[in-house]
Amino acid sequence: MCARIAITAGEPAGIGPELCVQLAQHPQSSALVVIADPDLLKQCALNLKLPLELNPIDFSVCAEPAPVGSLYYLPCKLTDPVSVGELNSNNAGYVLESLELAMAGCLSGQFDAMVTAPVHKGIINDAGFSFTGHTEFLAAGAAVEKVVMMLATPDLRVALVTTHLPLQAVSSAITKDKVNHTIEILHDALQQQFGLENPKIAVCGLNPHAGESGHMGREEIDVINPVLASCQQRGMDVSGPWPADTIFVASRLADYDAVLAMYHDQGLPVLKHHGFGAAVNITLGLPFIRTSVDHGTALDLAGTGRADVGSLQAAVMQAESMIRARKNRAEINHGA
Repeated sequence: MCARIAITAGEPAGIGPELCVQLAQHPQSSALVVIADPDLLKQCALNLKLPLELNPIDFSVCAEPAPVGSLYYLPCKLTDPVSVGELNSNNAGYVLESLELAMAGCLSGQFDAMVTAPVHKGIINDAGFSFTGHTEFLAAGAAVEKVVMMLATPDLRVALVTTHLPLQAVSSAITKDKVNHTIEILHDALQQQFGLENPKIAVCGLNPHAGESGHMGREEIDVINPVLASCQQRGMDVSGPWPADTIFVASRLADYDAVLAMYHDQGLPVLKHHGFGAAVNITLGLPFIRTSVDHGTALDLAGTGRADVGSLQAAVMQAESMIRARKNRAEINHGA
């Protein structure tokens, strides 16, 4: 029996639904279940002139990959018809419902993981929903106090202490508790979901040159250094705080399994320059596996057939790898 993975199709006017249709054109190792309006998927396939057979998922039978040209689906009904490339706030509830269905399936054990196509934060908020991103939405839905956002390519992993905050709010958000909890979640996930027995983590400073011994800020001295010392005493292989403009040099990165950045645009521009289209967004600290694409809704590409399925396929493959690592870890712990 293979893994069963939920895929949310994301913003219906963007490229997410057609990426799901493209995914169906390639052999898969897992049973992929797209949570979307089936009529939307059929219309996307028609627009792209691609074959697509849709099969409702039956959770009572063993999971097997769908044949090429077909998809399993779990229905989620649109409120309004979709005009490709045109946002409609009336369909914001549909987007959130698809996430809730995937999350409920993961929590109940129906799904082994969930993979998310991109959503449009602005239109969801325009519809009256408070939504800052998948990461925060899933944490609230799973009743988890703290999660960690990490983006990964095959040879670079970057996690974040803070995520979607205005830059002026970052410094006050860098607290000992937050940095410590983030390192703990990252370290545990690298062990449990990536199969690294003793992960090595490089931690960035907040300020230029990691504060220049306090001359450019004291966050490194007052917050980050004490946390790193505590983590090291507990046996974690963490080092820093490193200046962010030098830790990403290839020769330094070779010594680490992950880099922890203090804020969104400290770490992610480097990672996306390194591997845009092949990177995967991962939420650590949830009671289930969640991966996602590294790009947005690309409304200008929707319906053109030019959207690249590579990041969605990479997100699926990353979820599969994490499922295997988690299973192997559980077997080791059970045999211990």
